[in-house]
Amino acid sequence: SSSETFDADGTDDTGTGNNRLVQFVADNKVLLNALLRSNQNLLEKGLKSMVKMPKCRPFLDFDVKRQWFKTQVRRLRQQANRRHGSLRLNLRRKYVFEDSFHAFNHRSAEELRGRLQITFVDEEGVDAGGLSREFFAILAKEMFNPNYALFMSTEDGCTFQPNPNSSINIDHLRYFRFVGRIVGKAVVDGFLLDAHFTRSLYKHMLGIKPTHNDMQAIDPDYYKNLQMILQHNLEDIGLELTFSTEDHSFGRSRTIDLIPNGRNIIVTEQRKEEYVNLVCQHRMTTAIEKQIKAYLEGFHDMVDSDLISIFNAKELELLISGMPDIDIDDLKRNTNYNGYRPADREIEWFWSIMFSLSRSEKAAFLQFVTGSAKVPLAGFSELQGMRGVQQFSINKVNGPQGALMSAHTCFNALDLPVYKSEEEMKEKLLYAISEGAGGFLFA
Repeated sequence: SSSETFDADGTDDTGTGNNRLVQFVADNKVLLNALLRSNQNLLEKGLKSMVKMPKCRPFLDFDVKRQWFKTQVRRLRQQANRRHGSLRLNLRRKYVFEDSFHAFNHRSAEELRGRLQITFVDEEGVDAGGLSREFFAILAKEMFNPNYALFMSTEDGCTFQPNPNSSINIDHLRYFRFVGRIVGKAVVDGFLLDAHFTRSLYKHMLGIKPTHNDMQAIDPDYYKNLQMILQHNLEDIGLELTFSTEDHSFGRSRTIDLIPNGRNIIVTEQRKEEYVNLVCQHRMTTAIEKQIKAYLEGFHDMVDSDLISIFNAKELELLISGMPDIDIDDLKRNTNYNGYRPADREIEWFWSIMFSLSRSEKAAFLQFVTGSAKVPLAGFSELQGMRGVQQFSINKVNGPQGALMSAHTCFNALDLPVYKSEEEMKEKLLYAISEGAGGFLFA
């Protein structure tokens, strides 16, 4: 055992103990994570430095971090509840975004930490969690509504980042602060948001500086051009650049210097990396600095930066939105069969079809059998049903051959009749997920 004494943050005065600790954690990663799963309190006691020391955090598994985070925010919420009681919002269903904006704006961060109680005007219903879930689902959609001009989607249309021209909406900064508070509130209350942001925005939320590689998701073509600049001699590709960039917002063009008097300073081979970094910093940070600042102000009203910084950017996305990718291998590993065996040809056909589906078809299938397109954070082993964890199951149906398949969303179960070919099964499955997803779901 070491006689060294570590400060509360896991460091010692010499720094050598610091490095030895990081090395120890790295060498014993699997064992330490297993220990922490069985006894979460260790992160508050003997293994505190695994959270406190940034260099130790990468060795903690996501589920362990998430559990620690949940424990911390639960404590803060209980304190707020005792002080301020519940956060009761009575909203007009047609104007949820506007009404919530005003309700949130008039409350302190501390008041907003209380337990959320949502009711809709002129509707009966007690909020046992369902109405709150609906509230967050509506807001997650509305924050990206082009009419508010707050966010713009990236090339693939899947992720969003602040719109540099959001000032067209006079109140835009107050809205950004509101959206930050909503995302933070969802995170601390454990509600998933169907809202995916750019990697660079997740990094800003964690206080990490984005790199030029984060440009790839925002604008792939622009990123390709930057890679070309880095990989080839500027003279060979005939590029004459200056330390400036063009802005074409609101129909007029203007030159922006990346360094003082940049428009008159030529980018040389020696300084091209600096140029690429500056131009990316402009696109991902400087051009949207006010928007990011307001959004982070709201987010940190709800979530302490010390607590959230335990995650990396990819983990933060999972924390906010759940698993966006539907991993069919994982689903297959966590499937139970009734009447069929895994080796039956119908089951082989079924998985062959599942692997061939597009991303949106997979999401539609998940909605058809579970009632939601959300994958649990820990994957399909933790799929929730009416009675707690209820893994996906496939039941053999002894009806007429070629009958329609049906689902029981309460039990995450699929009733799969016998078909004469894989083609027929696929046709029936696609029919079921497109028809069955339209409002009525089988009990």
